Amino acid sequence: RVVSLCAGTVAAPAKTETAEAAAAAAAAMATELEELVDFLSSPSPPVQKAAVEIVRDLTGSEEGVTTLSKYAKTLLLSLSKLLSGNKEVAEPAAQALINLSLNSDLAAKMVGLGLIRTAMDVLYKPESSITRLLVMLLVNLTQLDAGISALLQTEDEKMQGLFVMKLVRSFTRSSSENKDDPFDHVGSILVNISKKEAGRKMLLDPKRGLLKQILRQFDTTSPLRKKGVSGTIRNCCFEAENQLQDLLLISEFLWPALLLPVAGKKVYSEQGTSKMPLELSSALSIEREPVDDPEIRIEALESIYLITLQEAGLRAFWSVNGPRILQVGYEEEEEPKVMEAYERVGSLLVHGTPTEEEHSGETSK
Repeated sequence: RVVSLCAGTVAAPAKTETAEAAAAAAAAMATELEELVDFLSSPSPPVQKAAVEIVRDLTGSEEGVTTLSKYAKTLLLSLSKLLSGNKEVAEPAAQALINLSLNSDLAAKMVGLGLIRTAMDVLYKPESSITRLLVMLLVNLTQLDAGISALLQTEDEKMQGLFVMKLVRSFTRSSSENKDDPFDHVGSILVNISKKEAGRKMLLDPKRGLLKQILRQFDTTSPLRKKGVSGTIRNCCFEAENQLQDLLLISEFLWPALLLPVAGKKVYSEQGTSKMPLELSSALSIEREPVDDPEIRIEALESIYLITLQEAGLRAFWSVNGPRILQVGYEEEEEPKVMEAYERVGSLLVHGTPTEEEHSGETSK
């Protein structure tokens, strides 16, 4: 997920009639831009404010970004310093950095200049007024492998995982019912870092307990937050072959997050839930809001598939009556791509043998 803030565009300069005039105009413009970038470090607050607003507006167009990129190092360092200033300069500076980070070369330069650490330091200052913007910047920077490594702090053994732990804590402690929650975008950061093995291992580490905290956010009403949780679980399930036990240790949170989105609307009777653990049976015994986003349903089914590829995962799935739940959900499903995902899981289940505890004759689709 890439976050974009197009704050505005700047009109192109009028065409000159001669090559000499064009060259002169270009030179003048270059001088003006160089001065503009220098003004970002001006000791005069009004000059600094005017400069950062102009830069922010320039980053709203591709042409502006290309022009500014010629002064990348000075520009990025100056903007990063403004992040810890008062809101009237910190906000446009953050908006400019978000727009510039859409350019992968500039994003890589930001990571190299330590923007991940700067963003995290400012984010957790009590007086910070740009929380949402800083989180959005981190979303963009963790599109890059180098950005993920910087956020995971893989080079610093003593501090490794501290940034991620802080973000997960903020994600799970902030109000998911607040429509303007600045930490909603943390879900997108978690999806990004879980695309890499080092990120998945960190989230799955039972001593840290991070995935357990993330899973508890699945009943949120925020679509962005729910999507972040779903994508993170799916990515972590790619470690099922090596870390299945770490996944199953949190099964009381894992199975509801994976099965409820694909369980359909059926309200189960007491008899129908008799073979299910309490966390599933209680949720399936009442009316519930359907998960309308087909992508989330597909991700849940892909996660189940990755778990049931492992023999112990398949046994665990049978033990919670998973095949029966999927059968009911499949019968109600109308989206072709989601149906394909059900069928992919079903192809594993028809070869799976239920244990003695499960009732015989169960089928799945």
